[in-house]
Amino acid sequence: MPPVQRPAVPTSAAPTSAVPSSAVPPAVDVHQHLWPEPLLDRLRARSRPPYLRGWTLHTAAEAPYDVRAADHDVAGRVAADRAAGTGLACVSLSAPLGVESLPRSEADELLAAWHDGAAALPGHFAAWASVADVDPDLEDLAARLAPRPGGSVCGVRGGFVGVQLPATSLGTPQGWDRLGDVLAVAAAADRPVLVHPGPVAASPADAPGWWAPVVDYTAQLHAAWWAWHAAGVRARHPGLRVVLAAAAGLAPLHHERHAARGGDPAPVDPDLFVDTSSYGPRALDAVVRALGVDTLVLGSDRPYAEPLAHLLGEAATHAVRVVNPRRLLGPHAPAAAAEAVPDPDPRHHRPQEGPS
Repeated sequence: MPPVQRPAVPTSAAPTSAVPSSAVPPAVDVHQHLWPEPLLDRLRARSRPPYLRGWTLHTAAEAPYDVRAADHDVAGRVAADRAAGTGLACVSLSAPLGVESLPRSEADELLAAWHDGAAALPGHFAAWASVADVDPDLEDLAARLAPRPGGSVCGVRGGFVGVQLPATSLGTPQGWDRLGDVLAVAAAADRPVLVHPGPVAASPADAPGWWAPVVDYTAQLHAAWWAWHAAGVRARHPGLRVVLAAAAGLAPLHHERHAARGGDPAPVDPDLFVDTSSYGPRALDAVVRALGVDTLVLGSDRPYAEPLAHLLGEAATHAVRVVNPRRLLGPHAPAAAAEAVPDPDPRHHRPQEGPS
């Protein structure tokens, strides 16, 4: 790709739609995690990773992680979101659990628990669907992505905002090709794809708790970003909207290096988004300079980090928190609750380690 042909974005970042300071609409957070009761029950019933013992999470490669029960309390999350000015939270299955790559019968059981529990969440939430990595059920996915007649939130099957895929499945051009049918179902439904870090292969024995989120997850996203470009996915799915978590591991900042090493320049893809999760103003300022502001969306990764409250200026903040997420989610997106109250603290961004 690069040197990316991108719009000039000054520090004041003036996106297409500005909003007066006197009217601050509720934000849309496209990347949160909340484990509903059916999923918790099934994880506690398991004896092989991933499983829960009480509130301690055991995965195949990461160290045991003590989950805070309060992090998955529905009422508490709604209250925290409203305090941060978030009117709609899009929650997804934690892909580092590795559910999608389990033997099919085990994967189906946990995926059903996720979908059933997510569909029962109150209207403040919308949910991303998930699919098995091998031989995904395309008919079931299409039904989950179908709009709900007369309603905008998840139902028993329909109304999911899009589909999440693990970055570990998309880290090569062949990975994007292999899941092309899933991408086609999302595109046909006019729903986006969320690329989220997946399970890690192994962590060093002496690795600190932050190792996987800082080293492994970002590397997965970096590979998925470049595999997308190498595979030429856009040519086969011209209308598909895709968002990579955590600013794609800052992969967009490598477009100059890509060009220096023989890559072909290309314009910024207006339907290839990255979210803000676990990054702050310094990194995101660089991302905006690489891509422009129009493909950056609010994604907090709650409960492992807090939502970004401000970026660059009023217009850029409005774009990242309101305008861009709604464009990503598309015409079938649920409405954000109007009673959300913005958080005035510009320092409201304190990352924590966790299974993301």
